[in-house]
Amino acid sequence: MNSPALSATESTVTPIARALPAWTYSHPEMTRLELERILKPSWQIVCHVNSIPNPGDYLTLDLGPESVVAVRNSKREIQAFHNVCRHRGARILDGAGHCPGAITCPYHGWSYRLSGELLGMTMRETFPNLDRAQYGLRPVRTEILFGFVFVCLAGDPPPLRSVWGEFLEDFRPYRFEDMVPLAPLYREEWPVDWKVAMDNYLESYHVPVGHPGLARMFTPDYDDARSLGTGVARGTSHMREKPSSKWSERLYQKYVGGVVTDLPESLRQRWSFYSMLPNLGIDVFPDQMDFFQVLPNGPGRCIVRGGTFGLPDSRREMRAVRYLNARINRQVQREDDFLCQRVQRGLASSSYEPGPLSRLESCMWAFHELLRERIPEARLARAPSHFAQAAGASPGEVCIPASSENTRLRNAANASGTGPASVA
Repeated sequence: MNSPALSATESTVTPIARALPAWTYSHPEMTRLELERILKPSWQIVCHVNSIPNPGDYLTLDLGPESVVAVRNSKREIQAFHNVCRHRGARILDGAGHCPGAITCPYHGWSYRLSGELLGMTMRETFPNLDRAQYGLRPVRTEILFGFVFVCLAGDPPPLRSVWGEFLEDFRPYRFEDMVPLAPLYREEWPVDWKVAMDNYLESYHVPVGHPGLARMFTPDYDDARSLGTGVARGTSHMREKPSSKWSERLYQKYVGGVVTDLPESLRQRWSFYSMLPNLGIDVFPDQMDFFQVLPNGPGRCIVRGGTFGLPDSRREMRAVRYLNARINRQVQREDDFLCQRVQRGLASSSYEPGPLSRLESCMWAFHELLRERIPEARLARAPSHFAQAAGASPGEVCIPASSENTRLRNAANASGTGPASVA
């Protein structure tokens, strides 16, 4: 996912852009602030609408200490709530499943309607004068767009339709809204910081070396890339005419165009990769699509969560093409896991200093600029002393710099040469 490369003339007058300092990829206070200032105030996918097709169906999303559940209610509407009982705070639901008529807490049996209102509790007589209307599940801001349920836990980000803008027209021929899950959502734990994994997705500079299969099959997506300036970007790879030397790749190249005849000819032999900052990737193929999120799992660790979706199609030819696609993409994911782990280990070296970024890494740079804007300490070469104090403090004692301190940090970073520089 890259913005178009700059001309040689532009690059000669642009200051050298560099990545974040190594300490930001493993510091507990950085992880805490990323959750509070970056991830919670952003749109996060919970599920596809057809992952919860019937009243009572639910699916959960965990984001740090927060948990959200999306439920289809008795009116067949989808709502999202904090997945926390209003009695003593117990987590109510896990994973995906079905609630037959009511949502019931497993601790003391408090039950809620599918629309969130408190329905009842065990030993009701021991709660005199309790107003049940005041104790429904707390709702979460929700939007549904191109078939997916998004939630936002804090802040006021722009509506999704304005964020995705013209790219919504890209999605229209694929009919995401009519797709169904091709498998349950997956969840993988990677021993890398969430930013390492997201950095990797946001640049395709590594693809010719790190993903030989993709390089055999497709043109680089940075040759056909566009960024909207709203935190979303697209890169498109086109099928090469030369057949791959690997059988699975070669068969996919050969057959996919003849199977997806409902698509315009121009879309039958291209893979498009979309990103939405801070942590979402959407991959669009002729035969199916997928999404994935990269979620913090503590300092230096992350969870990769996602799923694959396609239009209902029982033809043997489609099943074969989707099998080949899944085989190819499993290999790509294993390669990314391998590469990201090598980066995480390398960042721990005392010798590492952020090197210069390629013009092909501009989307990664935009991600880092978002982090620097929201967490000014990320501009510093080393973690500030108050971060160490905060990491050892109780939750009520954690200190967050005031705006004047943020200004001082920005000035110090700029004076030391670690401040912002543009690659675009």
